[in-house]
Order: sequence, then structure tokens, then C-alpha cells
Amino acid sequence: MKKNAQIILGIDPGTIIMGYGLIAVNGQKLQLLHMDVLKLNAKKDQHIRLELIHRRVAELIQEYQPTSFAIEAPFFGKNVQSMLKLGRAQGVAIAAAIQAGLEVCEYSPKKVKQSITGNGNADKHQVWSMLQRILTIEEKPEFLDASDALAVAICHHYQTTSPIPGAASKLKGWEDFLKKNEHRIRKPV
Repeated sequence: MKKNAQIILGIDPGTIIMGYGLIAVNGQKLQLLHMDVLKLNAKKDQHIRLELIHRRVAELIQEYQPTSFAIEAPFFGKNVQSMLKLGRAQGVAIAAAIQAGLEVCEYSPKKVKQSITGNGNADKHQVWSMLQRILTIEEKPEFLDASDALAVAICHHYQTTSPIPGAASKLKGWEDFLKKNEHRIRKPV
């Protein structure tokens, strides 16, 4: 990869297993840099686990110098305690990214699956199968949380670029679109 390649860090947050995946993007070429998990002892104090999550994300940022940070947003389940713990894990990962000066982008699990497979209800194995094709990788990770994080990174790439060179625009809502496309607006006569 060239030195001007964009590096995207994707995170699949969790308080027991946090997945992470890094890709390098050079034009339309994607390359897997690293994917793995941080496996935490469920018997450890929850605050210590949060500190370990923050530290690992900070280490990844220091080592790979990503230009983008993407994280999976927690899905809303019935167990409030689980949601609270997952939100905390996500929060400390986000804090590490913000501390490093990275902009944070969040994607719902459904959006990630749809971006990778075309189906927002795809299972983890379908997502992994598509990731293998996209990145031409064979070795399956021990934990699919790692491939989920990789999917988050690729989803971010797909959401911020266009397959048509020059077609991606950085519009910030309807007001920005209208400002940049005044020639398209019909004014009453």
C-alpha cells in the first residue's frame, strides 16, 4: 500500500470480547492490515475491563495511525443491564478515538450487514463469507467478533466513498445539498 492510503479502524464493542479490524484503502483497493479480538475475563471488575478496552484501542491507534474510526452502535435488546455494559464499552472505545483526534462514525448492525452482504438480516457466517471474497482472505478468525469489526471498517469505507470515481460528495444534509445545487431549484414565477 502507498503511504497516502487511508487506514480505517473498525470496532465491534463488547465487555467480554471486543473485535477490531483494520483495513488500508488505496483508491478502490482494500487490504486487510489486522483483525483480532481483545478477550477479557468476565470475572474481572467491569471498570478494569473498560480501562483495558480503552488502552487496547489507544494502542491500535498509536500502532496503525488510522485516518478513520468506525464503531458498531449497540442494538437495542430487552436486557437493560447488558445494554448499559455494552454502551460503556462503546463509550471508552470512542473516548480513545476522540482523544487521538479521530472523527467517530457509528453504524447500526443492520447497516453493516447490508453494506457487506446486501441483506441487513444476514448472519455472522454470511458476513464472513462476503469478507473473504472482498479481501481475498482464507483464514477464519477464532472469534467472529473480529470479522464483525472488519465489516464495520469496510462498511465505513463503502458509506464514505463511491464506486464511481469523483461521485462521492461530502454533503452535510439538505441545506448543504440545496446550497451546492442552486441551479436545480425552480423558483416560482
